[in-house]
Amino acid sequence: MRVVLAEDLFLLRDGLVRLLEAYDFEIAAAVESGPELARALAELDPDVAVVDVRLPPTHTDEGLQCALRARRDRPGFPVLVLSQHVEQLYARELLADGSGGVGYLLKDRVFDAEQFVDAVRRVAAGGTAMDPQVIQQLLSRRAADDRPLARLTPREREVLELMAQGRSNAAIAGQLVVTERAIAKHTSNIFAKLDLEVSDDDNRRVLAVLAYLDQGR
Repeated sequence: MRVVLAEDLFLLRDGLVRLLEAYDFEIAAAVESGPELARALAELDPDVAVVDVRLPPTHTDEGLQCALRARRDRPGFPVLVLSQHVEQLYARELLADGSGGVGYLLKDRVFDAEQFVDAVRRVAAGGTAMDPQVIQQLLSRRAADDRPLARLTPREREVLELMAQGRSNAAIAGQLVVTERAIAKHTSNIFAKLDLEVSDDDNRRVLAVLAYLDQGR
């Protein structure tokens, strides 16, 4: 799997290159600025991009905007964005086109090699990988004044949070140490209480849940 990596801090960029190569990814390019990223995405046709939100020369959201342009030119192009802080606007922009192949993680997550690599693979396969802290903020912002969300049981809220991160029923069952059948029942209840269309497609249900949690914000 060919990866374009964009990160302006040399030590972190070098560490990510070594980590990804250790898990059998091919690094098509490792760049440090927005213009370099734009060229690499246009010329190298990678399978997935791992991109720092803030890149030179602007040090604002240069990396994110390059990634969004790449997705407009190549719909569904997989992008995993890394950020130093939780910025819900970045998550909304990534999810705006309603398709998969997107992820948003805090940089702290890269120190958990298996979690980070799992996120890269999931996004490259067309799935969604959202940082747990983003999901927690969205949940907390809606919980106080949203009656459907308030109707969820504590266990259903746990399942919702894991679902919104992009995890399958099997993965959720493994983490909560219950059966897949129990998780299927919980997800069915969640969809019913939130008035969401039931779907067996992991990516579609993640996008639906995130759209619900973030609507009107």
